[in-house]
Amino acid sequence: MVNWTAFEDLAPALAGAGRKQLYQWEIGLAFLATVRPDGGPRVHPVCPVIGADGLHILVVPGPKQADLRRDPRYGLHSETCPPPRHDDGFYLTGRAREVTDADVCRRVNEQFAAERKQPMPWGENDALFELTIERCLLMLTEPDGTFPKGPTVWKAGHG
Repeated sequence: MVNWTAFEDLAPALAGAGRKQLYQWEIGLAFLATVRPDGGPRVHPVCPVIGADGLHILVVPGPKQADLRRDPRYGLHSETCPPPRHDDGFYLTGRAREVTDADVCRRVNEQFAAERKQPMPWGENDALFELTIERCLLMLTEPDGTFPKGPTVWKAGHG
């Protein structure tokens, strides 16, 4: 598994296309899948932040935070909504790592504030997680709406 910065170094075109998908509305928007205690999936909307320290999400207390602390596996999916590119999508899987370093938390908050023109609403029980990347899938449609021959897939340690 790699962090976002290493992913950008290893697969710059794919990371650039993925960033464009995650930030298509000027702020990061995606759906986060976590693993419930019974092993089933749970899906939540999140606002990922990509900065110099990596790919992060702020998680308020609740099922999503408890899921990631118990089982750090995640899936993150961003999909284009309006036609004609509504079948485009970017998907990451990996493990979430809780961040406690005050300097990283401050820098991510500054990035969040710069993107949204307001500071991150950080509560005392909120948690910051860095998302490390194991696999990535990017699917882009052609301008006429047809799919290319196959998706772009990347796996850590496999180029």
